[in-house]
Amino acid sequence: MDKKTKYIILIFLILIVAGVAIHIFMSQNPIEKAGENTIGDMLNRSVRVVSPVDSVIATSPTMTTVIYMIAPDKLKAVNFEWTKDELKYVPKEYQQYPVVGGWFGTNDGNYEEFIAQKPDLIIESASDGNNDLSKVEERQDKFGDIPVLAVTESDDFNHMDDSILFIGDVLGSQQKAQELVDFNNKYLDEVHSKSAKLSDKNKKTVYYAEGDEGLKTNPSTSSHAELIKIVGGKNVADSLVGQDNNMGIEVSIEQVIKWNPDVIITTNPEFYHTVYNNSNWANIKAVKNHQVYLSPQSPFKWFDRPIGPNRIIGLPWTAKVIYPEQYKDIDMVQTTKEFYSKFYHVELSDDEARKILLDSGLKKSNL
Repeated sequence: MDKKTKYIILIFLILIVAGVAIHIFMSQNPIEKAGENTIGDMLNRSVRVVSPVDSVIATSPTMTTVIYMIAPDKLKAVNFEWTKDELKYVPKEYQQYPVVGGWFGTNDGNYEEFIAQKPDLIIESASDGNNDLSKVEERQDKFGDIPVLAVTESDDFNHMDDSILFIGDVLGSQQKAQELVDFNNKYLDEVHSKSAKLSDKNKKTVYYAEGDEGLKTNPSTSSHAELIKIVGGKNVADSLVGQDNNMGIEVSIEQVIKWNPDVIITTNPEFYHTVYNNSNWANIKAVKNHQVYLSPQSPFKWFDRPIGPNRIIGLPWTAKVIYPEQYKDIDMVQTTKEFYSKFYHVELSDDEARKILLDSGLKKSNL
């Protein structure tokens, strides 16, 4: 073999080795790795995530409920522990989610516990503004290599569809997300149409009773009492607008007596089961007329807390509670069965749905 041929072979071998090395380097480079996508989140951040996403955790109950409804098999952990009563409406395969806390209310989230679950993605509930942007970026820094995706508007009932469709797209469950949005819009359109026709003098006054004593509340500007306003009720606490209402505003029984609401709605079973025997409340119109209602609780409250898509079933329920005559056309038994099937993955019998509704205070004639 002459010297020229040896040089050609040597150069050829060097090129092969170099090509292999470049291929290995590019395969290990996360920017070029196959099975990843760059997603723009709802705060306009560019986030690189695996594709498809197979496991996800949210940092708050609001977004956890959205994930559970859309893709329960991909939910890796929850922020709260379900009670025994709530578990009656949770399929067995979804009853053993680890509880990792979160950043809401008590702010008991633990970064190490989230990271230990090794999710593909973490979803952070956010709203527009620099404060939330910096909060999301801080989360991302502490979660390290696990991508954090910001999702906004989940606490605004009229814009809830945006976050449902966005998460459905991220999780590859677009058809399921659209199914939930269609259910929501069916009742939202009807309520908007009927509430717009209510004259001010025909609107009923409503008090949202929070806490064991029923002496906390929220005005219409709070997401926690949003359903009252949407269905056209007059929230008697609207005079409290401007006060810090995130956790509820304390009021006196004298103030509630002065308001004298037509309807009382509560999410607190203890208050509901004692109010009719409490002399302090006896002369209030809603109590005298047996117009006190308890939001169904399981597996998530229908009316409030969390302020997520669990309230979608609360919209027709609240409409029936406040304006039974205007909403005679809504069959709440069938509506409840459909909602639990589509959103909670549970098939209820007519009797089970009817019991949930009767336990909330709805009359048989109003189901």
